[in-house]
Amino acid sequence: MQSNPAHSRDAEDRLRLLRSRRVGAVTFHRLLEEHGSAGAALAALPAIARAAGVEGYEICPLGVVQAELDQGRKLGARLLLHGGPDYPQAMQDLPDAPPILWAFGDVGLLNRPAVAMVGARNASSLGVRMARRLALGLSSAGFCVISGLARGIDAAGHAAALEGDGRTVAVMAGGVDVIYPPENAALAAEIAAKGCRISEHPPGLEPQARHFPLRNRIIAGLARAVVVVEAAAKSGSLITARAALDYGREVLSVPGHPFDARASGCNMLIRDGAVLVRSTSDVLEALGAPALSYPEPDVVLAPLPGPEVQSRPLKDVALLHDMILSRLGPSPLAEDQLLRDLKVTPSDLAPELLTLELDGRISRQPGGLLARVS
Repeated sequence: MQSNPAHSRDAEDRLRLLRSRRVGAVTFHRLLEEHGSAGAALAALPAIARAAGVEGYEICPLGVVQAELDQGRKLGARLLLHGGPDYPQAMQDLPDAPPILWAFGDVGLLNRPAVAMVGARNASSLGVRMARRLALGLSSAGFCVISGLARGIDAAGHAAALEGDGRTVAVMAGGVDVIYPPENAALAAEIAAKGCRISEHPPGLEPQARHFPLRNRIIAGLARAVVVVEAAAKSGSLITARAALDYGREVLSVPGHPFDARASGCNMLIRDGAVLVRSTSDVLEALGAPALSYPEPDVVLAPLPGPEVQSRPLKDVALLHDMILSRLGPSPLAEDQLLRDLKVTPSDLAPELLTLELDGRISRQPGGLLARVS
């Protein structure tokens, strides 16, 4: 990659090729290999399309990619080209490696030893705590934590890595400047300042459903291993795990209660041969990395962003019930921890716990523990 890729002819040609109709990552690399350069592939593309029965094929106009380059430059994002010195070496040889990446932040993190962490958006309190603990330990052990900036496990992993040594990379499903979900805007800004955000899509692109599996392959490709903390039997996290296996990466999984649907995907992975994870030490051992030189703490970090319950209208009571039930699972959780997670006072929480208990939706256990009734 040249020192100023936003003004290079090669960058323009590569973008025009990639943004042309029917050209994805795999086709891009095949065309580049067959024709030697993006410019030569562009020249050949209309004839290739005609031979495939596509009439009137037009390559992406130069003005479109110049606008993309200008927008990226105005945002302060960097363009990384496949094969360039700052492009992630871990993805260099993958058949569907992103031909380009837009990046905000410390691009040096893209070539640090990395572990991906993925899991449920509607994560339980225990799942969030586990994700935070693992991410903090991995970051402190020198690993970069890769995730997708989603709600739940992703956000917990990013936040904890920032609490450690700040080594975290967020792979965006839309443009590198488009924050989804919006509630993670502050976290995304902190990642850009201390870590790195990347996307293969043009700046300004709103994420759509088809973009998330594409994002998940990048998460898997960047990392030496993928750790799944909570995942349902059919979830994007398992797509990431399958991509990791295809790329020859290690897949690790945190076990969960058999009655908790959020753990079913994790338990399936372990049944099928994934490494069982109880702590950061298990991850480090699987990677052949040095063990932590200090006892692994049971960290308590600041709660993740979420709605605050300040008044007691019926809609807020219903919201609090949903928040309580989303944090609880079949595995018991301390009431004190639930208070910290939800950012509510004991006087707000106690009557709603009683209501849910009387409704048979939660159960109390000795030692101030709570569990959700299946």
